[in-house]
Amino acid sequence: MEGVFFCEDCGEVLVGVASDNAMTTGPLRSVTADLISKSTWGTAHFGREATILIHFRDTPDPIVLAQMDEMVFGRLDPATNSNPDLDLTPFGAQEKGVSRSHAALRRGDDTLTLVDLGSVNGTHLNGQRLLPNQPRVVRDGDEIRLGKLVCHIYFK
Repeated sequence: MEGVFFCEDCGEVLVGVASDNAMTTGPLRSVTADLISKSTWGTAHFGREATILIHFRDTPDPIVLAQMDEMVFGRLDPATNSNPDLDLTPFGAQEKGVSRSHAALRRGDDTLTLVDLGSVNGTHLNGQRLLPNQPRVVRDGDEIRLGKLVCHIYFK
C-alpha cells in the first residue's frame, strides 16, 4: 500500500529497496518460524499444563490462577451467598459494574474461552462486547473488560 514502510506480514523494509522509487513485489516465501515469531498477536494455543496470569490495570502484580476446567469471575456477596471462583472485590468490582457471576474462563483441549454469564454491564474481549453464553477464544495478551474493570490475560 502507498506510504507503507514495512511489510505488515513479515516486517521486511520496503523503503529504499528498489531504484527510481518503483518497487516490485515477489512471491511470498513459505511461512517459517521466523515469520511466526514476528506476529503481533498472541497464541491461542493453551495446553493442559499452561498457567493463566491475570494482570489488572493499576495493580503491581498479576494473579496466577489455579488449574481449573472453569473459573467464574465475579464479586462476593454474602447477602446472596454469591461466591465466584475469582472474587474481584479487591479490584473495585462493585464500583466498576462487575456482576456477582460475571464471566467464566473455560479450558478446552487446546484453547481457553471466555463466556459472558449474562452480566448486566457486559464483558468485552479486545474491545468487542461478547454476547451472553457465546464462548470466544482467548489469546495470550488479550484485554478483557468486565464492566469497567480492565485486565490482560497471559499464558505461561
